[in-house]
Amino acid sequence: MKRGNYIDLLDPDQYYTVTPARQVRRQRINDNLLGDGRFCPTIRRTDILQGFEATDLPERCRKVVSGYSPELLKRALSYLYSRETKSSFEIEHIKLNSTRTERFVALLQLAEHEDFCEKAKLIDLQNRIVDPRFSESDYRTNQNYVGETVTWQKEKIHFASPKPEDLPALMEGLIASHKRMDRGGVSAVAHTAAVAYGFVFLHPFEDGNGRIHRFLIHNVLARQGFTPEGIMFPVSTSMLKNLGDYNASLEAFSRPLMALVEYSLDEEGRMIVGNDTARWYSYVDMTPQAEALFRFIEQTIVTELVEELAFLANYDETKRAIQEIVDMPDRQIDLFIRFCLQNNGRLSSCKRASRFDTLSEDEIARMEQAIRMRSSSSNG
Repeated sequence: MKRGNYIDLLDPDQYYTVTPARQVRRQRINDNLLGDGRFCPTIRRTDILQGFEATDLPERCRKVVSGYSPELLKRALSYLYSRETKSSFEIEHIKLNSTRTERFVALLQLAEHEDFCEKAKLIDLQNRIVDPRFSESDYRTNQNYVGETVTWQKEKIHFASPKPEDLPALMEGLIASHKRMDRGGVSAVAHTAAVAYGFVFLHPFEDGNGRIHRFLIHNVLARQGFTPEGIMFPVSTSMLKNLGDYNASLEAFSRPLMALVEYSLDEEGRMIVGNDTARWYSYVDMTPQAEALFRFIEQTIVTELVEELAFLANYDETKRAIQEIVDMPDRQIDLFIRFCLQNNGRLSSCKRASRFDTLSEDEIARMEQAIRMRSSSSNG
């Protein structure tokens, strides 16, 4: 598209672009690309993406949270951090322990305050979320890939990462692209998709790439003001529940790529890539990833966030109703509710005898009724 005496490299009506564009006087062009020659993603303005933007998901989220007290939202945030952590690790079939949980939650709490898309901070992220024995001081220096063992000494390769010698320039380009989009007013979700999926496609570390990729989603969305302050979208929960769609968003790049990469594996499973592949990682059409991310965010807002806030609100009402029947300590009320929810709204005779033998039959019946009433209301 021509603007005055200059020609746009990308048509802003057809693609996401940065504004204002950088004018290159010698060639008389407006460089409005999302990156440079090291890493330059493109995202088309499809009907799907324009439709999502028209729904104004941040405003829909603000309307959801506006009906709840600050105290409840604070409690919800604590749970959402834990839920996001559990889901992100579970996607990779990694068993959580208390240390891993605490570390990842602590990182999520920083997501809206710091820009983590810098080399030193990405390395620090990797160090903080993996086993200390596999922490790294720089980007990887060997060829890695994503695959699965089919039979003895037989691997099914799903994705080959960039060559280690190509990685420094690619990662410099990714970080520069992030900063360019940050300054250039690019749509928050398009920006997030380009950075987070770009990171996982470059796979700069031996371990932790997927978890960092999902962390970056929160980091960029929060810093772009897409996520309301003090709220976090448990996007990984939506990804986990729709794992086929999440894998498809990754395979939209990896599947056609693997038809081009010439590689071999030695007896120890080490990969050797035989052809020049850097350009295929430098110029990626990330439209499928942006569309997928919009879907995950929408599902998170209208389902995960709504259900969690409604559950907590009903839980608080249930506790108050029970306390009006019997003035028990909070911990005892929590146990009573948990046991009933595990048994279709009724306290089992075993739990009644072992934990609540001081309560009368009438008190227990009324407390059970309070739980069933609010449980059915929440489900409805």
